[in-house]
Amino acid sequence: MGVAGSALPLAMNLLFIADIVGKPGREAAEAELRAARQDGTADFVIANCENAAGGFGVTPELARGLLDLGVDVLTSGNHIWDKREAYEYLEREQRLLRPANYPPGNPGRGSTVACAGGLRIAVINLQGRVFMAATDCPFRAADRLIRDLSGEADLIFVDFHAEATAEKVAFGWYVDGRVTAVVGTHTHVQTADARILPEGTAYLTDAGMTGAVDGVIGVRKELAIDRFLKQTPNRFEVATENVRCMGVRLEVDDASGRVTHIVPFDHPLK
Repeated sequence: MGVAGSALPLAMNLLFIADIVGKPGREAAEAELRAARQDGTADFVIANCENAAGGFGVTPELARGLLDLGVDVLTSGNHIWDKREAYEYLEREQRLLRPANYPPGNPGRGSTVACAGGLRIAVINLQGRVFMAATDCPFRAADRLIRDLSGEADLIFVDFHAEATAEKVAFGWYVDGRVTAVVGTHTHVQTADARILPEGTAYLTDAGMTGAVDGVIGVRKELAIDRFLKQTPNRFEVATENVRCMGVRLEVDDASGRVTHIVPFDHPLK
């Protein structure tokens, strides 16, 4: 997590923006990034973009737009495969990640290393297996990636995209002391368990959602209710009421390279 002898800044402020859902989420993310630039509270920005295109996937144009706004690394999850036009972009854009534990042969990469303030920051994207599509083991994939990144990064941030709370909690304990932070995504509901684990890894089960919360996890509520009542397919549309940006801020100590503060946030779009 910190590399001995590396020149760390006084403090590294890392901003993670939770799952961006549709146009409302993109607008809220832009407002959050603008505010962070103005007050200097974000030295490095990670955002999950897997729902940026109408709630399902991301297009190259939308990914480029988020990167141009100041996002340093984009993570994703199971919906990254929803837009086939993104496949070729995944191959050539190192700042757009898909979960690393999808089987070999899929386009893209599951980790990257970027630099900010003299630090080498590794970002790893993994996906859970409980109530999710079949993938390779995220725990063993983490072992491999952490080993491969040894000596290559000063900080390691993990976006663990998973449905089951138990799987996320178990994963946090599994990598405690071996990565800087584990932040969960996918459920779109922010949890109240932000903490620093005993061996120094900052942990949050789910960072929430950047989008309209007066819906059902980003979808218009009447459409979601109709699906539950009738149990037949309908076309989901992105909700637009009460738009908020959720996520988490991490402050990293200059001497140890460990997180000293982990603070979830939930800001309305003004």
